Amino acid sequence: MKICIFGAGAIGGYMGVKLAQAGADVSLVARGPHLAAMNEKGLTLIEEDRDPVTVPVTASDNPADLGPQDYVIVTLKAHSVPPIVPKMQPLIGDHTTIVSGVNGVPWWYFHKIGTALEGTRLASVDPGNAQWDGFGPDRVLGCVVYPAAEVSEPGTIRHIEGNRFSLGEPDGSKSERAIALSQALTAAGLKAPVRPRLRDEIWVKLWGNLSFNPISALTHATLDVLCTDPGTRAVARGMMLEAQEIAEKLGVKFPIDVDRRIDGGAAVGAHRTSMLQDLDAGRPMEIDALVGSVQELGRVTGTPTPTIDTVLALVQLRGRSAGLYG
Repeated sequence: MKICIFGAGAIGGYMGVKLAQAGADVSLVARGPHLAAMNEKGLTLIEEDRDPVTVPVTASDNPADLGPQDYVIVTLKAHSVPPIVPKMQPLIGDHTTIVSGVNGVPWWYFHKIGTALEGTRLASVDPGNAQWDGFGPDRVLGCVVYPAAEVSEPGTIRHIEGNRFSLGEPDGSKSERAIALSQALTAAGLKAPVRPRLRDEIWVKLWGNLSFNPISALTHATLDVLCTDPGTRAVARGMMLEAQEIAEKLGVKFPIDVDRRIDGGAAVGAHRTSMLQDLDAGRPMEIDALVGSVQELGRVTGTPTPTIDTVLALVQLRGRSAGLYG
């Protein structure tokens, strides 16, 4: 089984080290100083309560060096994927599975959904249908990514928490390809359940990303603050209730209520969301996949989203003002 991780930053690098340690045939696509460090000295993983481990890896910035794969696991920011679909083609053979480990509403959301919205395309996450046409939705296997990690320096990944990568077919089946990848990830010491209702998990994670990320970027507040301050908590709650109405129209079942989800965010502590980190570091902000996509789904389902619309307009302007969006 040949596995390529496209986007071997924090999460992709963490998965790559784990797979390499387990003896998997894994390769990584990365770039810049991070790639140079990996090729020079291997990829290092630092985990709490464990000694750092360094493994040699096959890594390149040119997919043509790596050839067709059985699985291509995409761990890039959502807005980074559509422009590079042509570059990824050398990795794709007749039986390649594209594993979408990207935050937000996935581009394949309405593939095999089993409703009248079957085949609906989402411009906010797949402009010009780049992924739908370039990969083909039949290739896709969904993935909800839970670990937190960071690139502490080029060639070094620091794992913070979590080791679960939930997998799921768009039609909810337990396919051979999903089971085979689950077994490979499990052998690497990761949790990789195959879920019949992956869209439910997508929404529970998106609930927090939709609200906490833009509010933090606008206020520079950490999770413990924005989830407990009465004003920002009310804004997050309003966004989440609008999202819940959309999701339930699409058949999603939420295992917890809004207030428990916000309390869970507060319990994380003084954490800076990924959007706030991107703003501070001068990196492009992941606004469309996390917020714009939910607004678009509101239009698709005929659901008013006044709170989401307001926060989205504000964070888009914040991103444009910083030169990090648009």
